[in-house]
Amino acid sequence: MASNGPKANRYKKMSMSPKEYQAFAKEKEPPRSILGNCLKAFLIGGAICVVGQVITELFVHLMKMTPEQASNPTVAVLILISVILTSLGVYDKLAQFAGAGSAVPVTGFANSMCSAAIEHRSEGLVLGVGGNMFKLAGAVIVYGTVAAFFVGIAHLILGTGGQ
Repeated sequence: MASNGPKANRYKKMSMSPKEYQAFAKEKEPPRSILGNCLKAFLIGGAICVVGQVITELFVHLMKMTPEQASNPTVAVLILISVILTSLGVYDKLAQFAGAGSAVPVTGFANSMCSAAIEHRSEGLVLGVGGNMFKLAGAVIVYGTVAAFFVGIAHLILGTGGQ
């Protein structure tokens, strides 16, 4: 192959060492504003929490529930809103803008589950949707259970567990 022309230069770049590639990629990476990203995450995460609080207050005042009784239906409504927004493609745009702020536990987890279900629906309900959706849930449940076990042991050792 001739070594002249723009095509040859493109192929030449393909033979970079890993260190050269890392330097090249870092040079082309757009600058990130850590303060700006933190601010966006804080504002969007806070807005999601405010929506949750408004939903709780609606259950308390309109349905005459106690705050403890309103907590479960509030979580269910937040999950429903997250799944609807994910299905419409809105939540993903919000997540791109807000970063970690959109990963508020309930809505972020519902978004992850719904995204996996949508992505794998062509593979069928059991092996596609169910199998791939619960790969994520399985990891969360396992690590959540293990963390809860160690926190329980720590409370037992320190004598801080309630009775």
